[in-house]
Amino acid sequence: MSQKSPVTTHILDLGGGKPAAGVSVSLYRVTEQGEKCLAKGITDDDGRVMSWFDTPIETGHYRIRFATGAWYQSRGLETFFPEVCLDFRVTDPDSHYHVPLLLNQWGFSTYRGS
Repeated sequence: MSQKSPVTTHILDLGGGKPAAGVSVSLYRVTEQGEKCLAKGITDDDGRVMSWFDTPIETGHYRIRFATGAWYQSRGLETFFPEVCLDFRVTDPDSHYHVPLLLNQWGFSTYRGS
């Protein structure tokens, strides 16, 4: 699959000063019945997951789960957050939703990207 997914992500490791390659990332649809996994991927050498699914996205509540604890552990580093979950709302299924993560061992930040 080479086309960009309707939802993409990018992780920058602020502590290391470079993209966070090799982080497991999962996308979920959240409903009153719970969450359903729609896609799983691993960040590439540039810290991105761009083409992890090719189905259309519907309006609603979504969650991206980043396996940050396992990633830091694989590097022999401690972290305060064993995972980072970012919830967001899709209001226009024809739009692209880019959800970046700025990460270090003790905190994180995010924003709606383009």
